[in-house]
Amino acid sequence: MNNPSRPGAGPDTAAIPLRVGGHPQPAAPRTRQLEDRFGRRFSYLRLSITDVCNFRCEYCLPNGYQGTPKGFLEIDEIRRLVAAFAELGTWKVRLTGGEPMVRKDFMQVARAVKQTPGVKRMAVTTNAYRLADCAEDLKAAGMDAVNISLDALDAERFQAITGDRRFDRVIAGIDAALAAGMDAVKINTVLLKGLNDDQLPAFFEFVRERPISLRFIELMRTGDNGDYFATRHLGGDRVRDRLDRLGWTPRDRGPADGPAVEYTHPEHAGRIGLIAPYAPGFCDTCNRLRVTARGGLRLCLFGNGSDDLRPLLAADEQKEELKDRIVAALFGKRVSHFLHEGDYGDTPHLASTGG
Repeated sequence: MNNPSRPGAGPDTAAIPLRVGGHPQPAAPRTRQLEDRFGRRFSYLRLSITDVCNFRCEYCLPNGYQGTPKGFLEIDEIRRLVAAFAELGTWKVRLTGGEPMVRKDFMQVARAVKQTPGVKRMAVTTNAYRLADCAEDLKAAGMDAVNISLDALDAERFQAITGDRRFDRVIAGIDAALAAGMDAVKINTVLLKGLNDDQLPAFFEFVRERPISLRFIELMRTGDNGDYFATRHLGGDRVRDRLDRLGWTPRDRGPADGPAVEYTHPEHAGRIGLIAPYAPGFCDTCNRLRVTARGGLRLCLFGNGSDDLRPLLAADEQKEELKDRIVAALFGKRVSHFLHEGDYGDTPHLASTGG
């Protein structure tokens, strides 16, 4: 039987009707709700505002940034884009990169996003190199949550993985975000066999007094990391087994939660999470879409190609056409990624799409 969720198999995905209440509807209707043909709704936009990164993480940009650091969406384009998504039911926006804070107008971008009607929650993913200096200003601009990349808990190992010496600044940024009163402070740690897997006890201890969520993320295969993936990939079972042995218990998931399965412990102020993209059912509750720093709509981190939205971001009068384009594009979203089959799409590295 043909699998319509696979490229080139079955009928044109754009022509497959959405079923509502058991009754087929016309393909790509002029609806005002972001829902794909599998019934998933999309309340969460991950918006890259630059693909430039000033770190050289060996699992992402081991040779440093090699792109062209210009041509990114301007503030007015960002405002129009976010407004269209918000009118389609998206209420959470995360600013990503690259490293979003390398943009000189980052604070203005943040204010513009949070002031958009319908946006209830704004977050940023950052390497935290500037966070110690701007956490209070970020909070004042409306930032609700901060995710910080931290792959080691000592300066030497941190430099080996990231190519950067600002370990102390990152730790200071984490504590500054907590002090500023952010609603949520989260740590993203990529599991790397032979590099940081021996630091699991230290990571658990890190959240004993800090009310943060530290999430371990399985290394993912992308277009340019095949050999590295084979050497460094470590399954999430290693973390899950240790959590079970130490008395951590799974936390009930909320309706708007992301893919992390979180664990709590009565002796720890913080939580431990696990993001395991190779686990069964990982994509079942997908609620996010991505737009690249130059305006490309990507339906999946591991998809192929993007739908160029930028021509429809030039004027406010294009909003309805922009919304129609976004809704229509959703009919091409696949049921899941196909990493298990060696299909990782055309993502060369995570910095190119905002992770």
